[in-house]
Amino acid sequence: MKIGELAQRSGCDIETIRYYEKAGVMAAPPRTAGGYRDYAHGHLERLRFIRQCRALAMGLGDIRALIALQDEPAAGCQSVNALVDHHIDNIDAQLASLQQLREQLVGLRRQCAGPGVMAECAILRGLSSSAADAPRC
Repeated sequence: MKIGELAQRSGCDIETIRYYEKAGVMAAPPRTAGGYRDYAHGHLERLRFIRQCRALAMGLGDIRALIALQDEPAAGCQSVNALVDHHIDNIDAQLASLQQLREQLVGLRRQCAGPGVMAECAILRGLSSSAADAPRC
């Protein structure tokens, strides 16, 4: 199949498919006599695998590692478990960071009781004082 058909069947942009080829997570297909890429069903399966990994917020490095592990079907799956556990730990850290961010924003919002004038905006004052306390670039 040509790249347009692969894109349509996978729901992936043509440029993204080319990017995955350049990044080494998808094998480049053979070319037809006319110079067109000739994708096989295996390319579609690999692209769906990559898309599912990306939907789980996995980076290309982790996807490469999973593909390498997938290419060794007789090996134990401990490495896959370890990779997924590491990804879960990263997500837990991101959730904790987002919770802190939310608490800071809720705290700022509580400083404003209602409509007022900009010159007296407690949220803007709070942001200004927070900026003064922030580390410098």
